[in-house]
Amino acid sequence: MESIKTAAMPLVKVMGRTSAQAPYVLFWTGSRYEMDVKAANLSVVIRASYEMHEQWIAVLCDGAMMIRMPLQKGDNEIMILRNRNPETLHHIRIVKESPIMPGDGDHYIELVDILSDGSLYPVKERTKKFVFVGDSITSGEGGTGAQGEADWVPAVFSAVDNYAYMTAEALDADYQAISQSGWGVCCGWDNDPRHNMPKAWHQVCALAWGDGPVRSVRGAEEEYDFRAFVPDAVIINLATNDGNGMNMPPFVNPDTGVAFAMTKGENGGLSEESMKVFVERTVTFLSDIRCTYPQAKILWCYGMLGYPMEPAIKKALQIYAEFTGDEMPLYVALPEASGDSFGARWHPGKLCHKRAAETLQKVLEKL
Repeated sequence: MESIKTAAMPLVKVMGRTSAQAPYVLFWTGSRYEMDVKAANLSVVIRASYEMHEQWIAVLCDGAMMIRMPLQKGDNEIMILRNRNPETLHHIRIVKESPIMPGDGDHYIELVDILSDGSLYPVKERTKKFVFVGDSITSGEGGTGAQGEADWVPAVFSAVDNYAYMTAEALDADYQAISQSGWGVCCGWDNDPRHNMPKAWHQVCALAWGDGPVRSVRGAEEEYDFRAFVPDAVIINLATNDGNGMNMPPFVNPDTGVAFAMTKGENGGLSEESMKVFVERTVTFLSDIRCTYPQAKILWCYGMLGYPMEPAIKKALQIYAEFTGDEMPLYVALPEASGDSFGARWHPGKLCHKRAAETLQKVLEKL
């Protein structure tokens, strides 16, 4: 087989936030390469960069899972088609299953070459487009692996057995996802206020340099060009980790010495002070999203790991609508994981993700 990189790379459809200088570098969970090919044999060379937490990919052919594997550091040559009918057109997807790991070196994967005896063809553009914003649930933590599996490892993440992927497939939509395990609107699961998704909104991937100063990581530090992918709907699934903060001690920033905590009120929900902080941050984030995507429907979904933050979310959506005059973003309660719908690490499993996707599908079809 020969390298067909020069001729073929422009025909590879890249989904997910990428930079202009490195368009074939993927950071976020669910980012992927898609290609339509007629060939007897086809392999790809994917470069993986990390220090400790290996990166996993899933390879699908015509919608069916063919390969799920970890990548070794450096270049990985992966055989996808072997001795196939060279006249049959196959649709190949290579999906980044595991999330970016802040502080684990330069964490990304990159498509560097395509080896084949055939030809690539243009991949169709789907008529609908979605953007998902979330935490470990959207990152697919626990989406694969046995119930009771407790190790925090990349192997238990799945972008395919995932409500975002399933929703997009059901509605024949292209999608992007930006999500990170343990992060919230105001803070992470441990009350760390540095770990909030709104601050990552404007860059290609602000998580790439961790909690330290901004540094160059294959264009992750660039301002993202929102014109590159204009969605019909933005689906937010955040607040689970803000709610977890109510049960954790205050976090003291090691750089400033300032403590932060989401505190619990008398009714078991957020205290008045924490409610004010959450509502202000949420309203600001919704305004940011509306500025970047003026025409998109905005949905806030929640509940796959319980509903303690539901009153705070609804209040924030209402105040946003009153403050901006914008049509109120829609709140969507998703089915809660229980029993056999749990996956690994006490997170939603494939069954719970499937039920959530079915719920979102019905709502989005009406919109």
